[in-house]
Amino acid sequence: MVKTQLVLAAESAPPNPVLPNIPEIIVGLVAFLILVWLLKKFAVPRFEKLYEERTAAIEGGIDKAEKAQAEAEEALAKYKAQLADAYAEAAKIRDDARLEAERIKEELRAEAQDEAARIIAQGHAALQAQKAQIVAELRAELGRNSIELASRIVGESLEDDVRRRGTVDRFLAELGTGNGAGN
Repeated sequence: MVKTQLVLAAESAPPNPVLPNIPEIIVGLVAFLILVWLLKKFAVPRFEKLYEERTAAIEGGIDKAEKAQAEAEEALAKYKAQLADAYAEAAKIRDDARLEAERIKEELRAEAQDEAARIIAQGHAALQAQKAQIVAELRAELGRNSIELASRIVGESLEDDVRRRGTVDRFLAELGTGNGAGN
């Protein structure tokens, strides 16, 4: 009876909160093991697959970024080379233009000097022509004045052309030699 009372007392006594209930522990442990098995069977492979895909994507992105960076550096080097070539070409064009300008300037200067020499030569020729014309006019005038003066002095008419020419030519020749001796 005591035993029965103890059993009855144990059944009627409130459970001890410090001591766990064994059947609950066994059921919880079995449920936990089933949950672990299910996670290992289905969830972990999916997580692993996602992890590998993510790793591949990241590594692919890094590879792409490295390739893009290498292409960008190559493009930058090409750009710098083209820019240096452009600067060199611009300098060459500028130097060629400067040389061409100097050549054109020299050609224009030579043409201007030739034109000035031609104008001066034309001026001298015009002066010589005017001088010859003036000398001829002066000789004719001097001849008429000489004949008239000689006619008055000699008292004879010098109207004859042949005579007049001879007299004028002789007078001018004497005048020319007198001029030459005096100088």
